[in-house]
Amino acid sequence: MPVPWTDFLTALGTALLGALATMVIVHLVARLASRRWGSASRLAHETRVPFRLLVLLVAVDSVVTGMRPEDVDPSWWGALDHALQIATIGAGAWLLGSVLLFLEDLGLSRYRTDVADNLAARRVQTQVQVLRRLTVAAVVVVALGAALLTFPGVRAVGASLLASAGLVSVVAALAAQSTLANLFAGVQLAFSDAIRIDDIVIVEGEWGRIEEITLSYVVVHLWDDRRLVLPSTYFTQTPFQNWTRHSSELLGAVELDVDWRVDVAAMRDELDRLLEGTDLWDGRSKVLQVTDAVGGLVRVRVLVTAEDAGRLFDLRCYVRERLVAWVQQSQEAGLPRQRVELVERSAARRTTGPEADRAGAFSGDEHSEERGRQFRREETAGG
Repeated sequence: MPVPWTDFLTALGTALLGALATMVIVHLVARLASRRWGSASRLAHETRVPFRLLVLLVAVDSVVTGMRPEDVDPSWWGALDHALQIATIGAGAWLLGSVLLFLEDLGLSRYRTDVADNLAARRVQTQVQVLRRLTVAAVVVVALGAALLTFPGVRAVGASLLASAGLVSVVAALAAQSTLANLFAGVQLAFSDAIRIDDIVIVEGEWGRIEEITLSYVVVHLWDDRRLVLPSTYFTQTPFQNWTRHSSELLGAVELDVDWRVDVAAMRDELDRLLEGTDLWDGRSKVLQVTDAVGGLVRVRVLVTAEDAGRLFDLRCYVRERLVAWVQQSQEAGLPRQRVELVERSAARRTTGPEADRAGAFSGDEHSEERGRQFRREETAGG
């Protein structure tokens, strides 16, 4: 209703003082609560700006909605009131989102991922990461819908859309089929425990670590610092290897081809010495076995364990390098070699193989050769 400027300014000042008093009271309550709960100070810090903005907007909008100065154009004043309503909705969404994100971070802070056995922590981290995106998307959609409903024309369009909701839903489902499939796949990955943040996987023939899981795609950090971005549906429709599905502890193999004369017992003792001298080995398992002996070489397989995939890779390289050096320095007889036997054939030796099938009366063995020479002498004498 139209009021004098003095009344409007008085009401506006009173509303601002009330907003300021509200801020002070909330600040004092937060300080008192932080003495008992350390998270209260974090919550106050995270929500300080959106809370103060919301309180100020509510105070100003309450005055603008109820009062209008006498000499102000009603249409302009209505536009200002509408803008304040939209700003209030935005500030409320900001505050709500900040509170929800704080609660998610608070729950996540109870789980440490910098320990050896971090399976549960990585599971929670994956789920919270997806929930965070769902929370932000839901708050934004609700705030946007509330802001649009402040327009009378949009409310009318909404009523007509509700009347044809069946057709619209079918068309929307067909148009967004791929997007919705990825969305549902992302949620499924988060709660089915198929993959988690920091899982070691092999996808598309590449070894890498799960770096990020979103509602539509998954980022795999490859061993050479490349990033492989795959749609969420890839992990629900395509087979892949997950090395840390149940535990981060892994077993790896090292294979060496050596000569038959290698001292396997001495090699086993050398492996024990190497593993005892490195912190890469977790102490769970160590095995050295001869798994094959074909073609003049003996295949030795070494099995070792480590706490995670990165340490296992380094351990395998370490064992392979040191055992090769040990064979070179201490077991020269075990170095791979190729043996060739040279045989000198006697001239008087009977022809074997395909040539033996063509032997005649005067060739093929000693008696035949002698018969041939005698025949040639007789033929010469007779001539």
